[in-house]
Amino acid sequence: MTATTSVFGVYLLILFGLAIWSRKETTSLSGYFLAGKKLPPWVVAFSTNATGESGWLLLGLTGMGYAVGAQAFWVVAGEMIGISCAWLLISRKLKRKADQCDAITVPDVLADHFNDSRHVLRGISVLIIVIMVGAYVAAQMVATGKAFSGFTDMTYTTSVVFGASIIIAYTLVGGYKAVAYTDLLQGVLMLLGLIIVPLVAIDAAGGWQAMIEILRQDDPTLLSFWGPPGESLEGWVVIISFLAIGIPFIGVPQLLVRFMSARSEQSLVPAGIISIAVILCFDIGAVTAGMAGRALFPGIEDPEGILPLLSTELFPPLIAGVLLVVVVAAIMSTVDSLLLLASSAVVRDFLQKIKKINRSDHTLANYGKAITLVVGLLGVAFALKQSPLVFWFVLFAWSGLGAAFGPVVLCMLFYPKTTLNGAIAGMVGGFLTSIIWIVFFKEGAYGLYEIIPGFIVGLTLIFSVSKFESRE
Repeated sequence: MTATTSVFGVYLLILFGLAIWSRKETTSLSGYFLAGKKLPPWVVAFSTNATGESGWLLLGLTGMGYAVGAQAFWVVAGEMIGISCAWLLISRKLKRKADQCDAITVPDVLADHFNDSRHVLRGISVLIIVIMVGAYVAAQMVATGKAFSGFTDMTYTTSVVFGASIIIAYTLVGGYKAVAYTDLLQGVLMLLGLIIVPLVAIDAAGGWQAMIEILRQDDPTLLSFWGPPGESLEGWVVIISFLAIGIPFIGVPQLLVRFMSARSEQSLVPAGIISIAVILCFDIGAVTAGMAGRALFPGIEDPEGILPLLSTELFPPLIAGVLLVVVVAAIMSTVDSLLLLASSAVVRDFLQKIKKINRSDHTLANYGKAITLVVGLLGVAFALKQSPLVFWFVLFAWSGLGAAFGPVVLCMLFYPKTTLNGAIAGMVGGFLTSIIWIVFFKEGAYGLYEIIPGFIVGLTLIFSVSKFESRE
């Protein structure tokens, strides 16, 4: 038995131990989807971070640090701005509203605030969530399969089925509480890994100054905050896009429900402090690890493989096994949250609220488990085909959800004149703009991040339609 297999075996035992410990909360809708709104600050903080960052942080941001160097620190700045705004502007106000109307989902809050008696806004929310989350789950299943097959001797097909079975099983058994506490464990492991790996990698490169000199000789632009484009229009667009990566933090439903699950509005204050501090460590560690990896292993074909490479080359087998398991588990931790988000939209918002199916709370919770299983199995089916369409959807899943919900949530909390029709127009317009931008305009606009036009259009439509209706 290899060190990686042994470490992953221990991780699985902890995972299912948490699921069994959490199972009592899954007998009601609020328990299955929000852990009964009883989560303590540390769990809320780390669950928010793990859901928002996960595999993208460990593979994507380290790869970005490897590819562009110091320019990737603009992503750090953007994420710090985004997560800080989410905690300072959104978290407590949203929690208060959610508690007042006994909400379980984000569409619950929106429907109550805008008096959406015809369920138009709720229906649009469900459609966007199911489409985006469904595709994103499928792609994460693909990533899970590739990660397992890369770290073990299993085939890709076996890896997808194995990884998906684990994710679906503990999500079904333990619900949101198991997912949240798993995120806490995962977040602590990610934090330790992103502190240890860059420190060891910098030391292996001969120290900070030696690493900087190696990067300067390799490519001087790696040390410039302007990056490869230099001081140009393209350079400005890249910087603005990197800064905008944090915008979806204030709107994506899978993060907003973390605020709603806290034990109290007051507990969100320490949770926010913890979350912001940890994300700063996450992001700086990831970019620095990528830059140190560039100094040690220049010219690798896939920059996103730098963290696994550093893990296997610089650490003994047992520690390398821990670090590689962290990567796999980080990808998995995104899937469980998305499964619950999709199933809550179907059961709570569509079946219970729109279709008005009259069933006991316990029965509806079981429906939620069934939908979780169905969404997971559909994700597996698409993952086994490795359809390119799935990955195309992922390009705008994060930004599409952010552009759809972000402007509406902001205006709900800070623009009292927002009308129901304004909210509907903003949600649809922001969402469609982000998609249209990717398909038709992004390539010709130096890759300007789609959340920017999507968010602008969403806010503009909300203000315009609401103002027009107020004049009537």
